Amino acid sequence: MELKDHITPVWDQLLGALDGMLKKAEDAGRGEDLLAARIAEDMFPLATQVRFVCNMPGEAVERFGLTSFTSNENDPATIAEAHKLIADTRAQLAEWATVDFPAEDKPVELALGNGMTFDLTVGEYLRDWALAQFYFHITAAYMIMRKEGVALGKAEFVPYMFKYLRQPASA
Repeated sequence: MELKDHITPVWDQLLGALDGMLKKAEDAGRGEDLLAARIAEDMFPLATQVRFVCNMPGEAVERFGLTSFTSNENDPATIAEAHKLIADTRAQLAEWATVDFPAEDKPVELALGNGMTFDLTVGEYLRDWALAQFYFHITAAYMIMRKEGVALGKAEFVPYMFKYLRQPASA
């Protein structure tokens, strides 16, 4: 199995989960006020968490030299914009899943805005940075919505798991 066969489904499934969580928030009568909510004062609000989650896959594939990608610098201002950003990211993922990812041992440089630079391989970058950051920001989004009273549980975080659910045997 190729590296892309491991990573692109993870990104897609969790973006779908985030979209579902936002839909559940909408259905509960939550709107744009929710996008400004935070877990803690020194953390980014929900809108920024959504933006970061949507930027992570594109930043990775660009770093691998597969495509050019410009990170979105604007937070969604409405829940509808958040849904569109997620949908656009998932559409891009479908395209990226058709190209060959580089070998896991190919060198990758990760330069951060604070002046820190890391030398990794493609495999290390995906495992130690891209996935970790993706999970961090999607979990932060989940926690913000929970903190704000949206009735979310594990089922909303991993809804894609239900396709594997074993049905009980008939009595």
